[in-house]
Amino acid sequence: MRSGPARGLWPQCGRCAAVATLAAAGFLCGCRVKTRTVVPAGEVRPLQTSTRAEILARYSELSRSVRTVNAKVEMAPHTGSKYTGVIEDYKQVNGFVLAVSPNHIRMIGQAPVIGSRVFDMVSDGETFRISIPPKGKFIVGPAQFEHAAKKPLENLRPQHILEAIFWPPIEAGSLVLFDEEENGAGRYYALTVVSRGETPEVKRRIWFDRTDLNLGRVEVYEPGGRLVSVARYADWQPAGEGASYPRQMVVERPHDDYRLELHITGLTLNGEVAADGFELAQPPGSELVKVGEKGQDGGGPGRP
Repeated sequence: MRSGPARGLWPQCGRCAAVATLAAAGFLCGCRVKTRTVVPAGEVRPLQTSTRAEILARYSELSRSVRTVNAKVEMAPHTGSKYTGVIEDYKQVNGFVLAVSPNHIRMIGQAPVIGSRVFDMVSDGETFRISIPPKGKFIVGPAQFEHAAKKPLENLRPQHILEAIFWPPIEAGSLVLFDEEENGAGRYYALTVVSRGETPEVKRRIWFDRTDLNLGRVEVYEPGGRLVSVARYADWQPAGEGASYPRQMVVERPHDDYRLELHITGLTLNGEVAADGFELAQPPGSELVKVGEKGQDGGGPGRP
């Protein structure tokens, strides 16, 4: 004979069974239980597979394929972040980038419409020179000089752009890790270049988009794990001699608190570049500012 408590459980179990049956029925018929989205055929991007050796070879070929860059660009600077509390978006600047691997670069910025020169900057890997006509300043300093300016855009240096438009080969003897990564809606193969020694540290992370196996991102680290640069690449197109090059770049400098978007509208790769293309003399009447010396400070291009 069943006890009272046991008999009391039967109606509850009956209700549970009924709910489960209805849920199963709804699941089987698909009524208001799920949604189904069909991605247009032209937007489907199947993932490609590759191996560590193939990705290493792909990067090695890429680093050798670009020797000079002569580009017409549109530049859009942004400064600040949610961490500083102030974000500023500047007007687009038209300009030109001329570079020879591994050390030389010249970048000119012009105001929209009127075309007046906003800045002109060069670097030979050892020294940078920046002319800022609107401010009447001519700034000179070591190429690797870093100084946190009060205005983040004044941290912009030609060397920062040079490091993004060329891809140096991986040093012999480096430890290179290989793995798959998922970032947002994208999936990647990643090469992590690690220094050898008692305390190995990450030096670079190189990301390849698995939809087309093109370079998607490069992160550069300093000792102590400090992330100094993130360069993102998109819209890869053929550029002659079997090479390809991205038409969209974003250079982020987290500790310099700025981001620069580059849209390439005209491009010549591996052409001859005259040596005088990197000569930049101080304009008459401009103020000479030397940075990197005790008691000296300067600024970058400033506000366009």
